[in-house]
Amino acid sequence: MAEEHFDAVVVGSGFGGAVSAYRLAEAGLRVCVLERGQAYPPGGFPRGVAGLRQNYWDPSRGGYGMFNVWSFTGLEAVVSSGLGGGSLIYANVLLPMDEHWFTTDLGGPGGGARGSSAARRHSDPWPITRADLEPHYRRVRDMLGARPYPMQVAEYAATPKAAALVEAARKLGREAIHPPLAVAFAAAGKPPALAMPIETEVPSLHGRQRFTCRLCGECDIGCNTGSKNSLDHTYLSYAAQLGADLRTLCEVRGMTPVRLRGGTGYRVRYVRHDPTLAGTPSDTGALPVRTLTADRLVLAAGTFGTTFLMLRQRDNFPGISRAALGSRFSGNGDLLGFVRNSSRRLDPSRGPVITTAVRYPDTRDGGDGPGFYLQDGGFPEFVGWLLEGRGMPGAAARVAKFLTRRVRAALTHDPRSDYGSEVMALFGAGGLSSGSMPVLGMGRDVPDGMFSLRRDNLHLDWTTRTSRRYFARVRAAMVDLARELDAEFDDNPLARLRRVVTVHPLGGCPMHADPTRGVVDGFGRVHGHPGLYIVDGSAMPGPIGANPALTIAAFADRAMDRAMDRPVGG
Repeated sequence: MAEEHFDAVVVGSGFGGAVSAYRLAEAGLRVCVLERGQAYPPGGFPRGVAGLRQNYWDPSRGGYGMFNVWSFTGLEAVVSSGLGGGSLIYANVLLPMDEHWFTTDLGGPGGGARGSSAARRHSDPWPITRADLEPHYRRVRDMLGARPYPMQVAEYAATPKAAALVEAARKLGREAIHPPLAVAFAAAGKPPALAMPIETEVPSLHGRQRFTCRLCGECDIGCNTGSKNSLDHTYLSYAAQLGADLRTLCEVRGMTPVRLRGGTGYRVRYVRHDPTLAGTPSDTGALPVRTLTADRLVLAAGTFGTTFLMLRQRDNFPGISRAALGSRFSGNGDLLGFVRNSSRRLDPSRGPVITTAVRYPDTRDGGDGPGFYLQDGGFPEFVGWLLEGRGMPGAAARVAKFLTRRVRAALTHDPRSDYGSEVMALFGAGGLSSGSMPVLGMGRDVPDGMFSLRRDNLHLDWTTRTSRRYFARVRAAMVDLARELDAEFDDNPLARLRRVVTVHPLGGCPMHADPTRGVVDGFGRVHGHPGLYIVDGSAMPGPIGANPALTIAAFADRAMDRAMDRPVGG
């Protein structure tokens, strides 16, 4: 049987992959998207404790769900597996990267070294600028229907946490903004209103009715009303209409350069997963391998997925810098905290997960330390009901139980991290009431983490030590915020284990103009390998600072502009 051939194969369907698939299909190319996860139409996201507990991705253990939890020394990371990638579980925020933050502050002369040389800092400018990305920011925001939270409308103005954060920021001498959100608050041509039918120019590929946001706080566990303008409803639906072949449950295992039509191309090896085996451990290494070829190959499997692939396949790609591959990991400065028992009502279950952001400037633009953002957090209303009914005994006992579970998970490398329910247990009855809410910090940590392979598994050498000043500054700002909300402050419980949780992993295949210091250039092109692109978070050479989604999507959009300049087979 003849091997399937495409003009372009895109691996992954998140912010880099979905944008690339659409732009390539728009240019008239025959495109195939390989996504390892399932499709989730409106109404298809699990709910309830039982459903959420099984909603993890690890086919070898019978898990075919949406959440993929990676556990490393000092860090836990939550990413998504599904058609639409991270857009299925992100909080919809589309903030651009700050103009002065396109420079990475590094420790040691090699930019990633630690130890005695860590105190010697130097800065490394990115090969792209805010001006380079500006037109692509606009294009992505338009495609995703980004609009600020409509606080001018009475139904939305009655969102306690949004109003409270604005007031607290004002008392602290800071300005709070309502950032652009990729959420449908209004039907076309109508004012904002709850749960109204949405009609779009191109119907969603799922073929189901979508509705405007009903303020249920379920953004991060999948929007069952279709209110989020996630990538499956937008870029991927447009790509499918243009003929792109979207294949779910297809996980790429390897790729090799080949000669095609007298030019360079790529052979891609992948397996197809069987979700009917959910709950049953299986040998996924024995799955039959399928192959296809393409003139262009776009890697967008996420920071972990793409870096893991490139490390495993590096012998197939001579010339890629061994020093650069795996370097520059950053958690985008993610830090989770909680304000608790405020005298004022916060009601974190009402509204989108994030409605408001407070920016703290960097030393590069008038600040007195590393720059960052604080944002309100939320959780679904049913979680609030669970919390109020738990009745857990004694704070000390809850902390001990939590730490015991986390140590056991770290020692056994258990991927089924039930972090949410463990936090619930930690806080006990009433601990996350209407007077409490999560607070999310993100910003400019030091990107000196290093990926490598250990026994064919992805390993990360990373520590919070080199970013101690950054994390201390973010925590202090959270404490100040809690004080202005007349609330107590609680750290992320994992801080007791010197661990953080990130939902914004970056780096591993960083961009740099110098091939010895980067894996890709400023257009996502892998140095020395024409037609091979990396356009996801792994290409970022340092923290973005703001929520990364918009910058990754804009970077991919810009990369595909340049990709169209390359002739097929050239």
